[in-house]
Amino acid sequence: MELQYPIQFSVKIPGSEPTVLNIRNSQVFPLGHQYRIMGWDPESWTTKYKGVAFLPLNEEGEFVVLLNYTMDLLVLRSSEMRWMRLKETSDASCCHLVAFRGRFYAIFLSGDLYIFDPYSLKRTPFSPTPPLRSGKYLVQSGDDELLLVENFNPFPEAEILDFNRFTCRVSRLDNEADKWVEITDLGDRVLFIRDSGNFCCSAKELPDGCGVSGNSIVFTNMGSMTFAYKYGVHTGREDDELNIWRFSRENRVTILNTSPHGGFPGGA
Repeated sequence: MELQYPIQFSVKIPGSEPTVLNIRNSQVFPLGHQYRIMGWDPESWTTKYKGVAFLPLNEEGEFVVLLNYTMDLLVLRSSEMRWMRLKETSDASCCHLVAFRGRFYAIFLSGDLYIFDPYSLKRTPFSPTPPLRSGKYLVQSGDDELLLVENFNPFPEAEILDFNRFTCRVSRLDNEADKWVEITDLGDRVLFIRDSGNFCCSAKELPDGCGVSGNSIVFTNMGSMTFAYKYGVHTGREDDELNIWRFSRENRVTILNTSPHGGFPGGA
């Protein structure tokens, strides 16, 4: 009989074989926080709860909560403490909801991006220009910056859909000009895009040898595999634009994930 060392433990992820992890050289680091809803399973396709956003209104403790519930957005004001359906939204389902610097930002499956004022709850279109037919993802970087990642097919007329040739456009919110500004450099930051919520962290906070480097966008919402994008990747194809965020063939990693926790077992 072989016994494990006390600093090892076995992890069983649904749909995979048991994995033994050695935590002797591992580190635990915070990546942020999220609000959880009782009865919400972020990994279930049948769940009706899709996210919640909270905004304080003043120093007296008043607040507004926006709840993404299937096809509806529900709002709760601390002054009334009852849920009401938001009438002016979109014909499509809301897929991502963020509260940032006094406003709500919502992305819908149709590609629409709206701002909602917490007082009037009126919507304002807020997509970057030029418009793209793309998947849109909001990522908050600390308390000071809101980023928008758009993932799109640069060859929509191609007969064969090649996901390896998909590209990204990254924009940051210019608060003073109230518009999106395209950026090409994230510094040492890594943006993680996932079904249960997006987040940003410094590559220095990630474990050594995990296969993720700075100035990257990592999509982990496609099964257990990851898809990383970096700026200026050479593909060897003459018709591929160089100055763009493109699929990177750096070390691929497998994410061991039981939301809201995740693990990086190393390069794959």
